[in-house]
Amino acid sequence: MSFPLDCLFCQIVAGETDTEVIAQNASAIAFRDINPQAPVHVLVVPREHYADVAALAQADPAALADLIALAQEVALELGDGDYRLIFNSGPTAGQSVYHCHGHIIAGKTLGWTPA
Repeated sequence: MSFPLDCLFCQIVAGETDTEVIAQNASAIAFRDINPQAPVHVLVVPREHYADVAALAQADPAALADLIALAQEVALELGDGDYRLIFNSGPTAGQSVYHCHGHIIAGKTLGWTPA
């Protein structure tokens, strides 16, 4: 498996950091966000490097399905099963790491603040 050398999430997937993996499956891993915005704020990332969720969906729909299944598993384990799964795509949408990742937000009643 080849990873971009400067991709933090690729380094996490490769086990090159001391990040605690919360859950994993064949296609994805989950770990806590370093700047949590809710009681449960976990990132789910594919093991392979894709810039954003659209690139992952186009290249490997089964891996995207596995990533979403892992998100649900984490939400059930760490919360009550109710959760928000957010993918930011592009800089004006708030994406700051260009390795596809979804934010699992849960653990409290969520309002609607899209912007």
